Amino acid sequence: MIGFRNVSKDRARSRARRLAGAGMVLPLAVGALLAGGAGTAVAGPGTGPTAVVSMGDSYISGEGGRWKGNSLTNSANRTGTDRAWVSGSSYDPAKVYGTTAGGCHRSDSAEVKSAGAIADVAVNLACSGAVSQNVFRASNGGVSYKGEAPQADQLAAVAASNNVKVIALSIGGNDLGFADIITDCALDFALWNSYCYDDQQEGVDRKIDGVMAGVGKSVDEIRAVMRGAGYTDSSYRIVLQSYPSPIPRGAENRYTQSDWSRLNTGGCPFWNRDSDWARDSLVPQIANRIKGVAAAKGVQFLDLRDMLQGREVCAKASKLVSTSTPASAKTSEWARWIDSSETQGLIQESMHPNYFGQLAAGRCLALAVAQPATANVGCKNTAGSDQSGMYLSPVS
Repeated sequence: MIGFRNVSKDRARSRARRLAGAGMVLPLAVGALLAGGAGTAVAGPGTGPTAVVSMGDSYISGEGGRWKGNSLTNSANRTGTDRAWVSGSSYDPAKVYGTTAGGCHRSDSAEVKSAGAIADVAVNLACSGAVSQNVFRASNGGVSYKGEAPQADQLAAVAASNNVKVIALSIGGNDLGFADIITDCALDFALWNSYCYDDQQEGVDRKIDGVMAGVGKSVDEIRAVMRGAGYTDSSYRIVLQSYPSPIPRGAENRYTQSDWSRLNTGGCPFWNRDSDWARDSLVPQIANRIKGVAAAKGVQFLDLRDMLQGREVCAKASKLVSTSTPASAKTSEWARWIDSSETQGLIQESMHPNYFGQLAAGRCLALAVAQPATANVGCKNTAGSDQSGMYLSPVS
């Protein structure tokens, strides 16, 4: 946790309590449509500008897109990592998140915006902190969120004014309590000197069936909206994606767990055992269950579990940004570290793909869309390369 660096153990524990109190948020007004880039002309299936739409939570909305790697420098542009820097000690998150700064956090580098020319228009309806109910139509149990109508209701307007070809969906992480899991595991390292994996696994197992039911209903709600707008199921595709791991395995962490460097320097306060559980048990469990939903609903599955391999926070294969190591997609971390004291930005940005990670996710989406709609694929990075090195592998 960045706020803990170079402090005593007692002060670290005090600030850890702040983390527990603050929590971490993981992860249609007309204005939202305009911010997303939706067209205004009357169109629909087969006519008008083609559109790619993203729906769901913070992992696809663009949370964390403000940051180009992580740096220990707290002043000015944070050694080139802070894209919201204006001048001196002035920062404007709206440079990255536009009118959604402090809310849905839809970044200018979000996956749907970084996917390139896969459609004429890119519309980002996803919202940081969203759960499945925020995707459902209001008429079928959907709930408004952060001043916006449920995302499926927003989609109806987009589908009427554009020829929607691709809908990318990332949902379920907040329903599962992913932010609480991260918080509890960080506190067990910083405060309680204990492991979190056993208790957390029990909680995941209790919740996951209900969570996946919500993911499946989200797909059904999207289908219902599109059919209501005159689209056939084969006239567009839904890409249902899983989540990447923002932290590495214990053996792949460049900081030892035997001192406070993971807390004070790296922003990755997790024990090796808990890190291994998150990377090799939790993330695959979620991915495999989402894959099952995709198969049951007949939509394309994009597996992102390995997207950040070697680029995670504290990974040995990546580096902090410094004056001698500039921000670069080839050397910097692709996920945002934990900044519990909010000395740099907001804590809700923690543990999300950053600017570099979002460019990579966009490339993954573009590659997936270039495949047949029935092709389930995983997306991985090439060591030492930028987002252009992303590649697909088949998922059985």
